[in-house]
Amino acid sequence: MADNVASLFRGTAAHSPSMAALARESDGVGPIDFCIPCNPYFPTPGMFDELAGRLREIITYYPSSADTITAELCALLQLPPSCVAMGNGSTELITWIDHLLVRESLAIPVPTFGRWTDQPMETGKRVDMFPLMESNGFALDPAQYIEFIRARGTRVAVICNPNNPDGGFLSRRAVVNFMDQLQDLDLIVIDESFLEFADAENDPSVVEEAVLRPNVIVLRSLGKNFGLHGIRFGYLVANPALAGKIRSMLPKWNLNSFAETVVFMLKEHGAEYMESLHLVRRDRLDMARQLSALPGLTVYPSQGNFLFVRLPVGAEGTVVRDRLLSEHRILVRECGNKIGSSSRFLRLVVRPETDVRRLVSGMEQVLYGSRRGAAVPELGTGTSYSSGTAAVDRLISETNGVGMPLAAQAAAMPSLPPAQTWPGPAPAQAPTGMPGLVPAPAPAAAMMPPQQQPAARMPAPAPPQQQPMPAVAQMPNVAQMPGVAQMQPAPQMQPAAQMMPQAPQMSAVAQMAQMAQAAQAQAQRQQAPIPAVAQAPSPAAQAQARSMQPPPQVPAMPAMAPAPAAGLGQTGMPGLRNRGLTAAQVRGRTEPEAAPAPQPTGWPAAGAMYNQVG
Repeated sequence: MADNVASLFRGTAAHSPSMAALARESDGVGPIDFCIPCNPYFPTPGMFDELAGRLREIITYYPSSADTITAELCALLQLPPSCVAMGNGSTELITWIDHLLVRESLAIPVPTFGRWTDQPMETGKRVDMFPLMESNGFALDPAQYIEFIRARGTRVAVICNPNNPDGGFLSRRAVVNFMDQLQDLDLIVIDESFLEFADAENDPSVVEEAVLRPNVIVLRSLGKNFGLHGIRFGYLVANPALAGKIRSMLPKWNLNSFAETVVFMLKEHGAEYMESLHLVRRDRLDMARQLSALPGLTVYPSQGNFLFVRLPVGAEGTVVRDRLLSEHRILVRECGNKIGSSSRFLRLVVRPETDVRRLVSGMEQVLYGSRRGAAVPELGTGTSYSSGTAAVDRLISETNGVGMPLAAQAAAMPSLPPAQTWPGPAPAQAPTGMPGLVPAPAPAAAMMPPQQQPAARMPAPAPPQQQPMPAVAQMPNVAQMPGVAQMQPAPQMQPAAQMMPQAPQMSAVAQMAQMAQAAQAQAQRQQAPIPAVAQAPSPAAQAQARSMQPPPQVPAMPAMAPAPAAGLGQTGMPGLRNRGLTAAQVRGRTEPEAAPAPQPTGWPAAGAMYNQVG
């Protein structure tokens, strides 16, 4: 099997090889599937037994017409049949949407489901791809997406919610606002193929909004939710005119007998289906927790029934995928052939705990098992892949993602040493081990708002009661900023010295010396110099006094320890954290956990399903 693994994946373009092809290469026994995003808990074993018992009947006879099967599904979901079109999988519906409703251009965030980019290009349409940034955790900003659509003049816009492969989620309010802002477009498609696995809010679907709008289609999947990808059935919801236009082009028998059998079985198994969704959500939390414990592995928050992960520095996704399959019989989705992604990312389907333990064990052996055979090389020994990201990966690893070596970050955290408390020329930067990488504090100060500039830049004297500015305490390298040391205060700024720490009390020796001179006149006592024991400056101040005229001013708040800079202790890239994700982060919640709702007694309606699952 190992000899044919690479050829199997090379021949599948933007998708993975089928499970049938993999089984043929392994004596009829397929691997543990972390690739195909279906529901592992539905149908129930009893439903499979019923299907098996009716197999001869199902494959022998023609199915009913698509209208009959659609009417049964609509009765189940409490949707008007005139607003629904059922297809032989959601890809068939995407194909007809492209042929009938996309005239010139389509916008889609990437990475995403491949048919949304490939299908319009195959028919000569312009596809405007809005990149989801890794630096933002692949989160979609609807406002920026709208600006992109307006700038490009795109006529059709698509949002996948949750998005495949990263599991990103938008609230119902955000999606409705998106539709409101783009009422003038030819078409808006909201692909909710994975939405029933989401639990970030109680009612995330916009199905009810779609039937009231002239240019909105909501796409839904049945194979993913019901764990039956092989049956190929899905549906869309839109106003009667749009739905009817699609429905009129579909073949009369585009749905097979397996699809008909399952649809007519569902009304008896609503409770089991709802329970399967709860189990998938529970497993998603546990799986994310276990994966995030692997060193260097990034797990992104997801609302789908899959997790998007970034491999450790130096790991090549195709190597990890092939070794997991050939050595551990585990199939994963490497995302190097997805537009907007790379081979550094895997999409891992949520599965029960027993399978997850096997996945984690296999990844540990492949990534770190032995240094000679591990997919992750030792830091500094180079990488075995040529995707152009190795240098960036190592830079992120060594700088914690903020462009400053970790040693320099650590030095910036404690209070300033005495040698840096007096303004003056910045000392030479110590070598960092990264050629050309030298921390540059000046641009950071230049980007600060005027009210946060260091005190030495203020042109007017500060009143005695004014408190020190917080920005001074937050900038650990104020003494090193170019331009600060050259700015000398005007004589009228002397009252600002009242803000500074008072000079230390005179020592006992000095006090005794003054007591011995009590017989001298009052004027002489006032003009007498302060004893040297209380006046001696630090060695750094003496060095600066010799090199600068006039002497430098009193430093601003030398005794206050600088506050930690924002972002230290984390990496500069969302998801690259020092610890594993919390449950709330994995689930992508933005609102408090909703109270559990009562157990449903029958199959939920499409628009009310999420109120029942919580």
